[in-house]
Order: sequence, then C-alpha cells, then structure tokens
Amino acid sequence: MLGTTFVFNPTAPTSKKSRPVERTLKSLKGATVGVLDNAKPNFDHLADAIGELLTERYGVAKIVKRRKRVAGIPAPEAIMQAMAQCDLVITGAGD
Repeated sequence: MLGTTFVFNPTAPTSKKSRPVERTLKSLKGATVGVLDNAKPNFDHLADAIGELLTERYGVAKIVKRRKRVAGIPAPEAIMQAMAQCDLVITGAGD
C-alpha cells in the first residue's frame, strides 16, 4: 500500500532583518562586549575566560553575557536587543 511520505525540514527560520556592519573598533578600551552563549556544553567556561582576558588585558569596560536556551534556534528578541547595545559581540560553539 502506498502512503504519503512527509519530509521534515530541520532548519530554523532565518531572520529577514539584515544590518550592515556599523563600524570598526579602533580599541577595546572602554568598550562593552557582548558574549552570546549558544547553550552548548563548556562554552560558558570559554566565555568567562574571554571576558576576564578582555577586561584585564584590553581595558574592556563591561561584559554582557546572555545564554540561549537551545543551540539550534535563533536567540530570542530580548537577547538580541541586549547584544545590539554592545560595541562588539562574541559568540561560538562549545562541546
């Protein structure tokens, strides 16, 4: 008996918004740096180390850390708004 085959597309929807790169930082001194944790194991340790290094060695004024609930979906609007207030955002994958 022939049946219907359903194919699941596992990709997350993409944002329709695009933003041009606004500027290049000449220095990190006094900057606000966002760190977006993608919720993968161990990225939080790397994010903490990067934050300490940037603060101690390069004079970064503030580190804004946010963690997504799930790695495979886009960050919620509240997290994106927090990151938009930063001069620079670092994100990555752990494991």
